[in-house]
Amino acid sequence: MSRRTKPSPRPTATTACPCGLPAGYRECCGRLHRGELAATTAEQLMRSRYSAFVVGDEPYLLRTWAAATRPPSVDFDLELRWQRLEVLASTEGGAFHTEGTVTFRAHFVHQGEEGVMSERSGFVREDGAWVYRDALELS
Repeated sequence: MSRRTKPSPRPTATTACPCGLPAGYRECCGRLHRGELAATTAEQLMRSRYSAFVVGDEPYLLRTWAAATRPPSVDFDLELRWQRLEVLASTEGGAFHTEGTVTFRAHFVHQGEEGVMSERSGFVREDGAWVYRDALELS
């Protein structure tokens, strides 16, 4: 059974964006979450998806997931608190690419224990928009 909850409250205009860039949430990832802007790179999409996990924005996560790999819903762990994001590397994923990868570390606290999730994510363009495809093997 899926553990569901109401999304976390959105950060305010003055709250730092969870993605780690030096901007407030509302002007950074918030614009993507609200549909005012589309990600122009695979890295920007990955950062915005991390922020969507932080704030519990299931519609955005599903909207930016490749149709072939998209789950029916997102299972948010109520005891997990995302702390910070480190982008380690990006390959391709720019304005003139159709695929790209982003390698990152996402730091979290779960039941009082600190942890790190490391992933190399694959991204593709669908109908001109960047979407998350899948997690790739870390090399």
